[in-house]
Amino acid sequence: MERQSPAAGRCAAGAQAGAEPGELLQRAQEFKSQGAQCYKDKKFREAIGKYHRALLELKGLQPPEPSSSASGAAGPRGQLTAEQSQSAESIEIDCYNSLAACLLQAELVNYERVKEYCLKVLKKEGENFKALYRSGVAFYHLGDFNKALDYLKEARSRQPTDTNVIRYIQLTEMKLSRCSQREKEAL
Repeated sequence: MERQSPAAGRCAAGAQAGAEPGELLQRAQEFKSQGAQCYKDKKFREAIGKYHRALLELKGLQPPEPSSSASGAAGPRGQLTAEQSQSAESIEIDCYNSLAACLLQAELVNYERVKEYCLKVLKKEGENFKALYRSGVAFYHLGDFNKALDYLKEARSRQPTDTNVIRYIQLTEMKLSRCSQREKEAL
C-alpha cells in the first residue's frame, strides 16, 4: 500500500476536485468547532491547526483564477447557494478572528500575523469588535501607536465599558504622549 505524505493528505482533504460544496462547508464547520474546543481547553497550538484546516477546506470552494476560467468552467464557489456563500464567509471570519485570539495567547506573540488576520476580518466585517480590539493591540505592540489608537477608539465606540479596550487606550495615549515629549525635547 502506498503511503501519502501528511502534506499530500492535507491538500487532498481540502481541495478534492470532486468534493461537493456542501461537504467542504461541513468539514470546514467541523474543523472550526474542533478548534473552538481546543481553544476552550487552552490547547492553542492544536486550535491553530484546526482553524487552518477549516480555512483549507474553504479554499476548495474558491473559483479558479481568471486566467484559468477562460475555458468557461465554473469553480465550486460559483455553484454555491446564497446561504452556502454566507456560511463560508461566516466560517472564514470566525476562523481568522479565532486564529488571532490563539496567537495572542502565545508566549512569543507574532503581532504582525495577528494584525494580518484581524485586517482580513475587518475587510469583510468592518465593525467586528474583537478584530478592532485585537488590531489595536497588534498595532500597539508593533509600535504604530496612532493606528493602534484609531482601532482601539473604534472598538470603544462599539463597547464603551470594555476594560481591556480602555486600558490599551490609556497605554497607547501614554506612549503617544512620551513620543511627542521626546520630539519636543529633540527640537
